[in-house]
Amino acid sequence: MATLPITNCVRELRQEHDDMTQADLGDAVGVTRQTIAAIEQRRYSPSLEVAFRIARVFNQPLEVVFQFESDEGAAGSHN
Repeated sequence: MATLPITNCVRELRQEHDDMTQADLGDAVGVTRQTIAAIEQRRYSPSLEVAFRIARVFNQPLEVVFQFESDEGAAGSHN
């Protein structure tokens, strides 16, 4: 299965926060541990609400936690 164009640093942020488990983060944002694992592995893109909740847990701006890798040339094509 191909990875999605949204990258993230959720795993690194969990490690920086006292080795927070996937289950702990899932509980904090209202999703399962499996969902957090899928987000970290880029197999699942979280809803905007869940993405904001994850960023809030780590007290980080959304764009620090999640980044969008667009195809080359796609950005700025609306001139």
